[in-house]
Amino acid sequence: MSRIGRLPVVIPAGVTVDIKAGNVLTVKGPKGTLERALPTEMEIKQEDGHVVVARPNDLKRMKALHGLTRSLIHNMVVGVSQGYTKTLEINGVGYRAAKQGNKLTMSLGYSHPVEMVDPEGLESTVDGNKIIISGIDKEKVGQYAADIRDKRRPEPYKGKGIKYSDEVIRRKVGKTGKK
Repeated sequence: MSRIGRLPVVIPAGVTVDIKAGNVLTVKGPKGTLERALPTEMEIKQEDGHVVVARPNDLKRMKALHGLTRSLIHNMVVGVSQGYTKTLEINGVGYRAAKQGNKLTMSLGYSHPVEMVDPEGLESTVDGNKIIISGIDKEKVGQYAADIRDKRRPEPYKGKGIKYSDEVIRRKVGKTGKK
């Protein structure tokens, strides 16, 4: 059996889980509400403060969906109770970010400033050379952080660009002079 899939998802206090027909799951918590249609093959049950996912048979596809379904439910529960954050760092001379309303404006060495509007349900804040993205949907937080990072990826020689705060950049040695 799937090691991840067989673990029950604990529902913390203040969070309600509603399972509708067609495996449409609605999770409400102090930070907001998330709704998602999960694979219909999986059997999702709510029993005494836990959500349990069971699979119908041991086909390879069902094994894969088992762990995935459980992970998606867990991410929704954690999202509405605690939320998710991603931190990005801007490195480079003259590289900076500023926030005006829901618009993030970055100077990244191009001839023009790069502007991005926060997607619905997400919030970005600028703290010096750090950009902090927060929200309740793990998938959206990660995607928005990846979109910001794509505007100027870190380069391997000087490390200039936008990187995740926990990312390690493999550095390369520059050119050497003639002898």
